[in-house]
Amino acid sequence: MRIGVIGGSGLYQMDGLEDVREERVTTPFGDPSDALIHGRLGGAELVFLPRHGRGHRYNPSEVNYRANIFALKAAGVEWIVSVSAVGSLREDIAPGEVVVIDQFIDRTSRRENTFFEKGIVAHVAFGDPVCNTLRGFLLESCRETGATHHDGGTYVCMEGPAFSTRAESNLHRSWGASVIGMTNMPEAKLAREAEISYATLAMATDYDCWHPHHEAVTVDQVIALVNANAALAKRIVANTVPKLVAYGKPAPASTALASSIMTSPSAISPETRRILAPLIGKYMPV
Repeated sequence: MRIGVIGGSGLYQMDGLEDVREERVTTPFGDPSDALIHGRLGGAELVFLPRHGRGHRYNPSEVNYRANIFALKAAGVEWIVSVSAVGSLREDIAPGEVVVIDQFIDRTSRRENTFFEKGIVAHVAFGDPVCNTLRGFLLESCRETGATHHDGGTYVCMEGPAFSTRAESNLHRSWGASVIGMTNMPEAKLAREAEISYATLAMATDYDCWHPHHEAVTVDQVIALVNANAALAKRIVANTVPKLVAYGKPAPASTALASSIMTSPSAISPETRRILAPLIGKYMPV
Protein backbone atom coordinates (compact mmCIF):
# COMPACT_ATOMS: atom_id res chain seq x y z
CA MET A 1 0.00 0.00 0.00
CA ARG A 2 1.22 3.48 -0.86
CA ILE A 3 -0.14 6.60 0.81
CA GLY A 4 0.63 10.06 -0.49
CA VAL A 5 1.02 13.06 1.80
CA ILE A 6 0.95 16.52 0.23
CA GLY A 7 1.77 19.56 2.31
CA GLY A 8 4.67 21.30 3.98
CA SER A 9 8.23 20.27 3.33
CA GLY A 10 8.85 18.98 6.86
CA LEU A 11 5.98 16.49 7.05
CA TYR A 12 8.22 13.54 6.22
CA GLN A 13 10.28 14.17 9.36
CA MET A 14 8.04 12.02 11.54
CA ASP A 15 8.89 9.53 14.26
CA GLY A 16 9.22 5.95 13.08
CA LEU A 17 9.65 6.66 9.38
CA GLU A 18 12.24 4.24 7.97
CA ASP A 19 14.14 3.71 4.72
CA VAL A 20 13.74 7.33 3.67
CA ARG A 21 14.83 8.06 0.11
CA GLU A 22 14.27 10.74 -2.50
CA GLU A 23 13.16 10.18 -6.07
CA ARG A 24 13.36 12.82 -8.79
CA VAL A 25 10.71 12.28 -11.43
CA THR A 26 9.16 14.07 -14.37
CA THR A 27 5.74 13.65 -15.99
CA PRO A 28 4.06 14.38 -19.33
CA PHE A 29 2.72 17.50 -17.59
CA GLY A 30 6.08 18.78 -16.43
CA ASP A 31 8.02 18.44 -13.19
CA PRO A 32 6.29 18.13 -9.82
CA SER A 33 6.98 20.68 -7.10
CA ASP A 34 9.89 18.69 -5.69
CA ALA A 35 11.34 15.22 -5.36
CA LEU A 36 9.08 12.49 -4.05
CA ILE A 37 10.22 11.46 -0.57
CA HIS A 38 9.55 7.78 0.19
CA GLY A 39 9.58 6.14 3.60
CA ARG A 40 8.07 3.14 5.39
CA LEU A 41 5.78 3.38 8.40
CA GLY A 42 3.41 0.89 9.97
CA GLY A 43 3.32 -1.57 7.09
CA ALA A 44 2.80 1.04 4.36
CA GLU A 45 4.98 3.09 2.08
CA LEU A 46 4.43 6.82 2.45
CA VAL A 47 5.20 9.15 -0.44
CA PHE A 48 5.60 12.79 0.58
CA LEU A 49 5.46 15.71 -1.83
CA PRO A 50 6.16 19.29 -0.65
CA ARG A 51 3.39 21.18 -2.44
CA HIS A 52 5.24 24.48 -2.73
CA GLY A 53 8.69 22.91 -3.08
CA ARG A 54 11.27 22.95 -0.33
CA GLY A 55 11.94 26.54 0.61
CA HIS A 56 8.37 27.46 -0.46
CA ARG A 57 9.37 28.41 -4.01
CA TYR A 58 6.00 28.20 -5.78
CA ASN A 59 2.98 30.35 -5.03
CA PRO A 60 -0.41 28.60 -5.04
CA SER A 61 -1.13 29.51 -8.66
CA GLU A 62 2.32 28.37 -9.82
CA VAL A 63 2.10 24.89 -8.31
CA ASN A 64 1.99 22.27 -11.07
CA TYR A 65 -0.96 20.35 -9.68
CA ARG A 66 -1.22 18.03 -12.68
CA ALA A 67 2.43 17.01 -12.43
CA ASN A 68 2.11 16.51 -8.67
CA ILE A 69 -0.90 14.20 -8.87
CA PHE A 70 0.37 12.37 -11.96
CA ALA A 71 3.71 11.72 -10.24
CA LEU A 72 1.98 10.28 -7.19
CA LYS A 73 -0.28 8.11 -9.36
CA ALA A 74 2.70 6.81 -11.35
CA ALA A 75 4.38 6.00 -8.01
CA GLY A 76 1.48 3.72 -7.11
CA VAL A 77 -0.22 5.99 -4.56
CA GLU A 78 -3.80 4.93 -3.74
CA TRP A 79 -4.63 7.43 -0.99
CA ILE A 80 -3.70 11.09 -0.52
CA VAL A 81 -3.83 13.06 2.71
CA SER A 82 -3.66 16.77 1.93
CA VAL A 83 -2.36 18.88 4.81
CA SER A 84 -3.31 22.51 4.18
CA ALA A 85 -3.04 25.81 6.04
CA VAL A 86 -6.34 27.72 5.91
CA GLY A 87 -8.07 30.78 7.28
CA SER A 88 -11.13 30.26 9.44
CA LEU A 89 -14.45 31.75 8.31
CA ARG A 90 -16.30 30.70 11.46
CA GLU A 91 -16.09 31.94 15.03
CA ASP A 92 -16.07 28.38 16.37
CA ILE A 93 -13.05 27.32 14.28
CA ALA A 94 -10.14 28.88 16.13
CA PRO A 95 -6.55 29.14 14.92
CA GLY A 96 -4.75 25.92 15.77
CA GLU A 97 -7.82 23.73 15.21
CA VAL A 98 -8.33 21.14 12.47
CA VAL A 99 -11.22 20.84 10.01
CA VAL A 100 -11.68 17.50 8.26
CA ILE A 101 -13.20 18.92 5.08
CA ASP A 102 -16.16 17.38 3.25
CA GLN A 103 -16.92 19.98 0.54
CA PHE A 104 -15.20 22.55 -1.67
CA ILE A 105 -16.08 25.73 -3.53
CA ASP A 106 -13.64 26.37 -6.35
CA ARG A 107 -12.92 30.05 -7.06
CA THR A 108 -9.68 29.47 -8.96
CA SER A 109 -9.38 30.53 -12.59
CA ARG A 110 -5.73 30.28 -13.67
CA ARG A 111 -5.00 26.59 -13.19
CA GLU A 112 -4.95 23.53 -15.42
CA ASN A 113 -7.61 21.38 -13.80
CA THR A 114 -7.97 18.18 -15.84
CA PHE A 115 -5.91 15.43 -17.41
CA PHE A 116 -8.60 14.85 -20.01
CA GLU A 117 -8.31 17.19 -22.97
CA LYS A 118 -6.92 17.37 -26.52
CA GLY A 119 -8.64 14.29 -27.87
CA ILE A 120 -10.00 12.58 -24.76
CA VAL A 121 -12.88 13.64 -22.51
CA ALA A 122 -13.86 12.26 -19.11
CA HIS A 123 -16.46 13.53 -16.63
CA VAL A 124 -15.79 12.17 -13.14
CA ALA A 125 -18.43 12.30 -10.42
CA PHE A 126 -17.48 14.97 -7.89
CA GLY A 127 -20.59 15.58 -5.80
CA ASP A 128 -18.72 14.16 -2.81
CA PRO A 129 -15.24 15.54 -3.49
CA VAL A 130 -13.39 13.80 -0.68
CA CYS A 131 -13.16 10.12 0.15
CA ASN A 132 -15.50 9.46 3.05
CA THR A 133 -13.56 6.36 4.07
CA LEU A 134 -10.30 8.25 4.39
CA ARG A 135 -12.10 11.18 6.00
CA GLY A 136 -13.52 8.80 8.62
CA PHE A 137 -10.06 7.46 9.45
CA LEU A 138 -8.70 11.00 9.78
CA LEU A 139 -11.53 11.89 12.17
CA GLU A 140 -10.75 8.85 14.30
CA SER A 141 -7.10 9.87 14.38
CA CYS A 142 -7.99 13.42 15.37
CA ARG A 143 -9.94 12.08 18.33
CA GLU A 144 -7.23 9.62 19.32
CA THR A 145 -4.45 12.21 19.17
CA GLY A 146 -6.46 14.77 21.11
CA ALA A 147 -6.64 17.29 18.27
CA THR A 148 -9.36 19.90 18.57
CA HIS A 149 -11.19 19.23 15.34
CA HIS A 150 -14.38 19.75 13.37
CA ASP A 151 -16.23 17.02 11.49
CA GLY A 152 -16.94 18.44 8.04
CA GLY A 153 -16.81 21.89 6.55
CA THR A 154 -16.63 23.66 3.21
CA TYR A 155 -13.25 24.85 1.94
CA VAL A 156 -13.29 27.86 -0.41
CA CYS A 157 -10.27 27.72 -2.69
CA MET A 158 -9.24 31.14 -3.98
CA GLU A 159 -6.55 32.10 -6.45
CA GLY A 160 -4.16 34.18 -4.34
CA PRO A 161 -1.36 34.75 -3.59
CA ALA A 162 -2.78 37.88 -1.89
CA PHE A 163 -5.14 37.22 1.00
CA SER A 164 -8.86 38.09 0.77
CA THR A 165 -10.41 41.53 0.95
CA ARG A 166 -12.77 42.00 3.87
CA ALA A 167 -15.71 42.09 1.45
CA GLU A 168 -14.65 38.77 -0.07
CA SER A 169 -14.18 37.23 3.35
CA ASN A 170 -17.69 38.24 4.41
CA LEU A 171 -19.11 36.99 1.10
CA HIS A 172 -17.57 33.57 1.71
CA ARG A 173 -18.99 33.58 5.23
CA SER A 174 -22.45 34.36 3.83
CA TRP A 175 -22.19 31.20 1.72
CA GLY A 176 -21.81 29.10 4.86
CA ALA A 177 -18.20 28.18 4.09
CA SER A 178 -15.95 27.10 6.95
CA VAL A 179 -12.41 27.86 5.81
CA ILE A 180 -10.53 29.50 2.97
CA GLY A 181 -7.30 28.36 1.34
CA MET A 182 -5.42 28.51 -1.94
CA THR A 183 -4.26 24.98 -2.77
CA ASN A 184 -6.84 22.19 -2.67
CA MET A 185 -8.28 22.96 -6.10
CA PRO A 186 -7.65 21.55 -8.61
CA GLU A 187 -5.68 19.11 -6.47
CA ALA A 188 -8.81 17.26 -5.30
CA LYS A 189 -10.32 17.15 -8.82
CA LEU A 190 -7.15 15.75 -10.32
CA ALA A 191 -6.89 13.13 -7.59
CA ARG A 192 -10.41 11.94 -8.45
CA GLU A 193 -9.50 11.77 -12.16
CA ALA A 194 -6.43 9.74 -11.16
CA GLU A 195 -8.63 7.36 -9.11
CA ILE A 196 -6.84 8.27 -5.87
CA SER A 197 -8.89 8.58 -2.69
CA TYR A 198 -8.27 12.08 -1.31
CA ALA A 199 -9.07 13.89 1.93
CA THR A 200 -7.97 17.12 3.57
CA LEU A 201 -6.69 18.05 7.00
CA ALA A 202 -7.34 21.81 7.00
CA MET A 203 -5.21 23.42 9.70
CA ALA A 204 -6.58 26.84 10.71
CA THR A 205 -3.91 29.53 11.13
CA ASP A 206 -6.01 32.72 11.40
CA TYR A 207 -9.48 34.28 11.02
CA ASP A 208 -8.81 35.56 7.50
CA CYS A 209 -9.70 39.28 7.78
CA TRP A 210 -13.40 39.24 8.71
CA HIS A 211 -13.14 38.98 12.50
CA PRO A 212 -13.74 42.34 14.23
CA HIS A 213 -11.61 41.45 17.26
CA HIS A 214 -8.63 39.90 15.50
CA GLU A 215 -6.06 41.54 13.28
CA ALA A 216 -6.10 40.75 9.58
CA VAL A 217 -3.98 37.75 8.64
CA THR A 218 -0.23 38.32 8.27
CA VAL A 219 2.53 36.11 6.91
CA ASP A 220 4.25 36.00 10.32
CA GLN A 221 1.04 34.80 11.96
CA VAL A 222 0.53 32.09 9.35
CA ILE A 223 4.13 30.84 9.58
CA ALA A 224 4.00 30.64 13.37
CA LEU A 225 0.86 28.52 13.38
CA VAL A 226 1.94 26.42 10.38
CA ASN A 227 5.01 25.40 12.36
CA ALA A 228 2.92 24.62 15.42
CA ASN A 229 0.39 22.66 13.36
CA ALA A 230 3.05 20.57 11.60
CA ALA A 231 3.73 18.39 14.63
CA LEU A 232 -0.01 17.80 15.09
CA ALA A 233 -0.47 16.93 11.42
CA LYS A 234 2.36 14.39 11.59
CA ARG A 235 0.75 12.69 14.60
CA ILE A 236 -2.62 12.49 12.84
CA VAL A 237 -1.10 11.09 9.64
CA ALA A 238 0.99 8.53 11.53
CA ASN A 239 -2.09 7.42 13.46
CA THR A 240 -4.08 7.04 10.23
CA VAL A 241 -1.58 4.76 8.46
CA PRO A 242 -2.39 1.54 10.39
CA LYS A 243 -6.10 2.17 9.88
CA LEU A 244 -5.59 2.23 6.11
CA VAL A 245 -3.42 -0.88 6.26
CA ALA A 246 -6.08 -2.70 8.28
CA TYR A 247 -8.80 -1.57 5.85
CA GLY A 248 -7.35 -4.01 3.36
CA LYS A 249 -9.64 -3.13 0.44
CA PRO A 250 -9.10 -1.08 -2.72
CA ALA A 251 -9.38 2.66 -2.20
CA PRO A 252 -12.97 3.74 -2.93
CA ALA A 253 -11.88 6.11 -5.73
CA SER A 254 -10.07 3.31 -7.57
CA THR A 255 -12.93 2.92 -10.07
CA ALA A 256 -13.77 6.60 -10.57
CA LEU A 257 -13.05 6.42 -14.30
CA ALA A 258 -14.93 3.17 -14.94
CA SER A 259 -17.91 4.93 -16.55
CA SER A 260 -16.48 8.44 -16.93
CA ILE A 261 -14.53 8.38 -20.21
CA MET A 262 -16.86 9.71 -22.90
CA THR A 263 -14.57 9.53 -25.92
CA SER A 264 -14.88 6.50 -28.18
CA PRO A 265 -11.83 4.25 -27.72
CA SER A 266 -11.30 4.28 -31.48
CA ALA A 267 -10.97 8.07 -31.39
CA ILE A 268 -8.21 8.12 -28.76
CA SER A 269 -4.79 8.28 -30.34
CA PRO A 270 -2.01 5.84 -29.41
CA GLU A 271 0.04 8.82 -28.16
CA THR A 272 -2.75 9.92 -25.78
CA ARG A 273 -3.10 6.35 -24.54
CA ARG A 274 0.65 6.22 -23.93
CA ILE A 275 0.77 9.54 -22.08
CA LEU A 276 -2.23 8.73 -19.88
CA ALA A 277 -1.38 5.05 -19.38
CA PRO A 278 -1.00 5.35 -15.57
CA LEU A 279 -4.56 6.74 -15.47
CA ILE A 280 -6.43 4.86 -18.22
CA GLY A 281 -4.24 1.85 -18.97
CA LYS A 282 -6.50 -0.61 -17.18
CA TYR A 283 -9.44 0.53 -19.32
CA MET A 284 -7.64 1.23 -22.61
CA PRO A 285 -4.33 -0.60 -22.97
CA VAL A 286 -1.66 1.04 -25.08
